[in-house]
Amino acid sequence: MIKIYGIKNCDTMKKAMKWLQDNNYEFVLHDYKKDGVPLELMEQALDQCGWDTVLNQRGTTWRQLPDDTKNAMDNDSALDVAMNNPSIIKRPMIHHKGQFYFGFKADLYDTIL
Repeated sequence: MIKIYGIKNCDTMKKAMKWLQDNNYEFVLHDYKKDGVPLELMEQALDQCGWDTVLNQRGTTWRQLPDDTKNAMDNDSALDVAMNNPSIIKRPMIHHKGQFYFGFKADLYDTIL
């Protein structure tokens, strides 16, 4: 079973979940707003992919961070930011066979699933 992480009402999440349903993949949604951000999983994602892959630097949450926070960003500070601001995490996040994947692209899902 696939576990997809994000925020249920996000448009990209909706596209990804629809694609999974349309392609007969069973999945479980972990909604950051309802279920929180799993600390250990976020640590693993940051270690494997780096903060610049995990955090959405194009969204409102990023833009609202103080410049000194953005300029000094590293994996440790990104963990703190992500835990306190789940909407800054790129969506969706899938952890599949030990690898993390961010965002939705149908061709990528075809390849990894």
